[in-house]
Amino acid sequence: MSWINRVRNAIPFIAKKETTAETLWHKCPSCADMVFIKEWEENLSVCPRCDHHGRIGPSERFEQILDAGFILLPTPPVQEDPLKFRDSKRYPDRIKAARHSTGDQEALINARGAIEDIPVVMGVQNFAFMGGSMGMGVGAAFIQGINEAIGHKCPYVIFTAAGGARMQEGILSLMQMPRSTVAIRKLHAAGLPYIVVLTDPTTGGVTASYAMLGDIQIAEPNALIGFAGQRVIESTIREKLPEGFQRAEYLLDHGMLDMVVHRRDLRDTLTRAITYLTPRAAA
Repeated sequence: MSWINRVRNAIPFIAKKETTAETLWHKCPSCADMVFIKEWEENLSVCPRCDHHGRIGPSERFEQILDAGFILLPTPPVQEDPLKFRDSKRYPDRIKAARHSTGDQEALINARGAIEDIPVVMGVQNFAFMGGSMGMGVGAAFIQGINEAIGHKCPYVIFTAAGGARMQEGILSLMQMPRSTVAIRKLHAAGLPYIVVLTDPTTGGVTASYAMLGDIQIAEPNALIGFAGQRVIESTIREKLPEGFQRAEYLLDHGMLDMVVHRRDLRDTLTRAITYLTPRAAA
C-alpha cells in the first residue's frame, strides 16, 4: 500500500465516491431502456425514448413549475397515531421511515409563490411518502393550502399522487374527504380558481374527493387514475375491461378530464388556465 493510500484511509471524513451503474444510468420502467441520469433529469424525469413520465416529488415539482423565490409552508401539526395502530410495524415507525427516506414531513407539501409572476399556492403529493396516502396530516395540509390561497386571494393548484386513504388512521382518514370538499367550496365562495393536475397514480379516496373537483382537470400522459383497482372491478362485474382503462387518455376521451398535458408544457398550460380563471381587477 502506498503512503498516499495509507493517509487517505486514516482520514475518516474523506468521502470515498464510487461510480456505479446506479449513479450513471436510469432504467426506464416502461421501455426498459437505459438512460443517462443526467439526460433523465434534464428531460424533467421523462424518458426521451418512450415519453414515460417518471414519478417525482414536491421539490422537483416546485422547481419545475414555480418561479424562483417560492416559500415552503410549514406542515400543520396533527395528532400522530390516534388509533395506536400496528401491523407488521408500528405506525409511528412507518411515518419516521417515510420522513427519513423522502425528507418531507407529510405526503402533501404546500408552497406559496408565482407562475410567470402570477401569485399562486401550490400543493404536491409525494407518492414516495407512504404511497401519498391521505390521512389527517394530508387533510390538514390541503386545508392549509386552501386557506393560504384565500388569504392571498390567489388560485390553489394541487398535483395529486396517492394510493388512497391511509388505513392506519381508519375512519379519521376517510373524514378528510368531506373536509377537503368543504374547503374547496370555501375557495369557490371567495371566487378563486381550483386547478387539479393528476399524476401517476391517483387512486382511492383521493380520486373520490378533491382530485376530481377541480375547475380544470389536467393529467400527465398515461397517468393511472381511478377509484378501485382494475382487478377488483373485473372480478366484481365479471367482465374484461377495455384496453387503457383508468389511464389519462381513456378518461379524456370519456369526458372525465379536460386535457392531458406533457410535463414540459405544464407550466405554460397552468399560466394560461390561471389567466383565464382569475378575475381581472376593475380598471
